[in-house]
Amino acid sequence: MKTAIQVNNRINHLFKHKSRNILSVYFTAGYPRIEDTRPTIEALSACGVDLIEIGIPFSDPVADGPTIQASSQTALDNGMTLAKLFTQIKDIRKSVDIPLILMGYVNPILQFGLEEFCKNARSAGIDGLIVPDLPMQEYLEQYKVLFDQNALHNIFLISPQTSPERIRLIDENTDGFIYMVSSASITGAKSGITPEQERYFERINAMSLKNPTLIGFGISNKATFDKACAYARGAIIGSAFIKSLDKEKDLKGSITDFMHTIK
Repeated sequence: MKTAIQVNNRINHLFKHKSRNILSVYFTAGYPRIEDTRPTIEALSACGVDLIEIGIPFSDPVADGPTIQASSQTALDNGMTLAKLFTQIKDIRKSVDIPLILMGYVNPILQFGLEEFCKNARSAGIDGLIVPDLPMQEYLEQYKVLFDQNALHNIFLISPQTSPERIRLIDENTDGFIYMVSSASITGAKSGITPEQERYFERINAMSLKNPTLIGFGISNKATFDKACAYARGAIIGSAFIKSLDKEKDLKGSITDFMHTIK
């Protein structure tokens, strides 16, 4: 049985009240400067982004392409840590009310301490987690109870190679949305969506999953965003957004200019 807090999770509220064109943006915490984490969240929210994925910097982000890898290394060089991140966002709910998700790899979470991580995430008002290298069985046996206790939705990824059986298992153990990776590749901006990808999107839609989907990896501009939204409730932009940020430029202005090219 779900607790009242889980039912009222901001992710569920978003998907209940917005039926299409949901825009999620990923950025790396502590990039381009260590103090840019909170201003980036606030600027994205002010620009009308529906959901924000806050990337936890890690030295070996295996699912990420060169742009996010470089931003992660820069953030680490800046001195970014999980403890610092939680300090930066501890009262973020005073200024931002859209869903916030932490996205990162399992190693830093374990080093921080799983229970402490979940408590800090809940205290900061985080709604969900994306941990790409967390095995399903390990999640069910060791993580799920702590995630549930702290009202944190765990978001799983599927790809064109994910079997129908595993997709059903993910759908059964998901509450929030399913992250539909557009292709069997690392993250990074692509020039367009191929007919092969469209067939994959159609195949997933034909499964009539109980959870909504957002499409990520390769969404880089309005054309690819709009195309993805034809097959899912929305899409996720990461590398293209990070490329638009430069520590020599005005952060808020850069974010506003980029968002104007998407919305």
